[in-house]
Amino acid sequence: MKPAATVAPHEVTWTAIRAQGAGGQNVNKVSNAVHLRFEVRGSSLPDDIKHRLLALRDTRITRDGVVVIKAQAHRSLEMNRADAMARLQALVDSVADLPRVRRATRPTRGSQLRRLDSKRLHSQVKAGRRAMD
Repeated sequence: MKPAATVAPHEVTWTAIRAQGAGGQNVNKVSNAVHLRFEVRGSSLPDDIKHRLLALRDTRITRDGVVVIKAQAHRSLEMNRADAMARLQALVDSVADLPRVRRATRPTRGSQLRRLDSKRLHSQVKAGRRAMD
């Protein structure tokens, strides 16, 4: 079993967002949020996974192939980064885990003969039923 594709941390850029509190009692509370930006086309992921990622209908993936994962502002920076990386890796894993398609093989001589025999038997039974009517 081959390992799932992993996202290299050096291919991820972080955009820090400073979110002001929404008024009310915590007006002075200013918190940090981190948005993860991941360039799919420029990454070191395998080509088939890149194509499947770009073909996904996901709101986190922009048309130019950038994955933006937004983090919650009320968490710490480290928690946000870990969470965003986990969500990006889960997105890549969901695309990488495709069931293997069984390749069509040619039927063996024995299976061909069995099929012909059963067809012949079936047609003989039908002919016998018609004769009885």
